[in-house]
Amino acid sequence: MSVRSLRIVLRTSSLFRSLLIGILLVPAFAFAAPVPTGGPIAVNIDQAKLIRLPDRAATIVIGNPLVADITLQPGSIIIVTGKSYGATNFVAMDRNGEVLLERIILVESAADPIVTVYKGIERESYSCMPVCQPRITLGDSERFLKATLDQAGSLSGQAAGAAAAKPQQ
Repeated sequence: MSVRSLRIVLRTSSLFRSLLIGILLVPAFAFAAPVPTGGPIAVNIDQAKLIRLPDRAATIVIGNPLVADITLQPGSIIIVTGKSYGATNFVAMDRNGEVLLERIILVESAADPIVTVYKGIERESYSCMPVCQPRITLGDSERFLKATLDQAGSLSGQAAGAAAAKPQQ
């Protein structure tokens, strides 16, 4: 490898490393989207979205916490999490109770490839990315939902137990 090509490789590597470090050091609120000026805020079920509010926001009220959840973070950032299909609203107020913003939140279906299997009136959902695995989805049969939740809880418990049992060094 020539000296010139070695320099190019080192510069590229250094530039990539610097870019990666810069991305990791940027605070999360820099990635928050500004609040849309009039339309609804769309969020997928079981996913979260960061939104930047006006700086004076101190209180958030959510219309139906069964549809979406909102958490106010420092820097006037909210985390909107879709919990159930449907629509609700939220209101942002300042410390004096003045309404700064009111918007509709639309909770929509996730974009991942989902296969729905019907066994008579029983429904089961599978996420197929790239291999089909059971997916917890509103509207699935109670039996399938319970079995999937039990397996997920068991796996989570085993992982937590293994982490707790690991000797600290």
